Amino acid sequence: MFYKDERLALFIDGSNLYAAAKALGFDIDYKLLRQEFMRRGKLLRAFYYTALLENDEYSPIRPLVDWLHYNGFTMVTKPAKEYTDSMGRRKVKGNMDIELTVDAMELAPRVDHIVLFSGDGDFRPLIASLQRQGVRVSVVSTIRSQPPMISDELRRQTDNFIELEELKDVIGRPPREYPNEQRTPAAAQS
Repeated sequence: MFYKDERLALFIDGSNLYAAAKALGFDIDYKLLRQEFMRRGKLLRAFYYTALLENDEYSPIRPLVDWLHYNGFTMVTKPAKEYTDSMGRRKVKGNMDIELTVDAMELAPRVDHIVLFSGDGDFRPLIASLQRQGVRVSVVSTIRSQPPMISDELRRQTDNFIELEELKDVIGRPPREYPNEQRTPAAAQS
């Protein structure tokens, strides 16, 4: 479903892609991901969206954000909001859906194909709008996790569903072990 001469743009919902890959037992190698889609078409932009905890001395996602920024990705970040839920647990919220949607709508007249790395059903109206503008849309997520990481509505709307697990050998690497396993990006808990 890719044509060598089509203009491509990648839109990566960072927390959603991280959670999907983790559910499948691997990490994403973003250098390989970018190379794979450069091979599939004329890659114009690769956007990565994530919320950051600004008040922490060390954010586990900061090295990834810096690496992506220096290696050809357009980074879109905003501060995550911390709050305490009714059970007294610390929660973090950092939804980037609006930023991703606005950027996709602005870029639509300049691309032929958008690849969305997210299974969030909230993106279904965005995909429908892009399609009405003549843009083909592929979605990368997984149905092989329990529960599936892609909403049924989103999967039905897309022109092409790409199973993340089938990209594992192309863009994946074994998961790294982290102390205390608190690597989850802030927005993953939104």
